[in-house]
Amino acid sequence: MDRFSPTPGRIILLNGASSSGKSSLARAIQARIETPFWHISIDHLRDSGVLPTERIRSGAFDWLTMRDAFFLGFERSLIAYVEAGNDLIVEHIMESAPWLLRLAETLSRHDVFFVGVHCDLAELERREQARGDRRLGDAWRDFHRIHSHCIYDLEVDGMQDRDANADAVIAAWKARSGRSAFRQLIPVLRTALATS
Repeated sequence: MDRFSPTPGRIILLNGASSSGKSSLARAIQARIETPFWHISIDHLRDSGVLPTERIRSGAFDWLTMRDAFFLGFERSLIAYVEAGNDLIVEHIMESAPWLLRLAETLSRHDVFFVGVHCDLAELERREQARGDRRLGDAWRDFHRIHSHCIYDLEVDGMQDRDANADAVIAAWKARSGRSAFRQLIPVLRTALATS
């Protein structure tokens, strides 16, 4: 390996509903894992001012016309980070089977460890309301659809101890071998979408 051809990084991909505990889990993994992992999420972009949020809120820009390009750009940026040799913990919300297939195909050449972060609906809604920075109803919508098309390498309960969940993710990630669940999704999703 030389500095112009680094060994590709690895990805720990967390999929969970809004307010399920993905960010807390990602930070706990990052604090405990032996190698340096970046923590990447849509929220980081949104909260850093990358998006013209105020102009979207005022109606000057239409979020619905920007949304697809924003998410596609986020997903494709992951390839650049990984191919430069960076290990990533990525938070995402897989809203639909076509979206999940697009991401699985985008990352198909890379080492992706796919983790489902589950949480009780009542707790999701309580957290969503307590946070105050989420659209009410997102947790309910996510709860009912984001895990339905997924095959995971590991699933954790977002209501359990964050550090114990981080330890479980790290241990399972270290023990991984063979074919990633994320790669197995591609033929399954292609078949499901072709017949729907």
